[in-house]
Amino acid sequence: MDSQFWIDRWARKEIGFHQRDFNGYLRKYWPSLTVPPAATVFVPLCGKSLDMHWLHERGHPVIGIEIAKEAVADFFKEWGVDAQVTQSGRFESWQAGKITILCGDFFDLTAAELGDVRAVFDRAALIALPPSLREAYAKKLCEVLPPGTETLLVTADYPQQQMSGPPFAVSDAEVRKLFAESNIQQLDDVDVTDLPDNARFRQRGLTRLVERIYRLD
Repeated sequence: MDSQFWIDRWARKEIGFHQRDFNGYLRKYWPSLTVPPAATVFVPLCGKSLDMHWLHERGHPVIGIEIAKEAVADFFKEWGVDAQVTQSGRFESWQAGKITILCGDFFDLTAAELGDVRAVFDRAALIALPPSLREAYAKKLCEVLPPGTETLLVTADYPQQQMSGPPFAVSDAEVRKLFAESNIQQLDDVDVTDLPDNARFRQRGLTRLVERIYRLD
């Protein structure tokens, strides 16, 4: 799996992972973080996630990063605003209000692009990556995030042999290995196998799907 995989998915509108409402775990568990009201939040592999609006509406400047230019353009088009587009290092920076989306490869990210980010919301980044990339993803986050950054992480776990990702199965043990240098608090563990939205996974043979929510710092 490479960057072109996601660019092609967006071009074909194969975006079943896109949620048409704010994420319920974000709304429920964001208050458990000790993030100041005006602190900048980073949303990795953001697509056109509405969660960026939710954070923005609560006073947070938001920085997203996304490889597919079509997703970035759709975000601002559906918002009904014209983004200011500039070049920022290896990234094309799209900005409107207090939301900035960097269009480019996550692995090219540096600490300079994130500045004084204080928190991360990862709903669909870690689980979008195959095992061969997840360790590199976690390492890159550690490199570019300021010390003390808090993360709200959502994972999916299921028998990987029953279905090829994405989303990929990420176990609790793997989370604790990837982020071994962080304080890890599991906030919830929810069996979502039978939810209507997951019928497409059951049709692919999946018998169990659990979502876990973590707070990392």
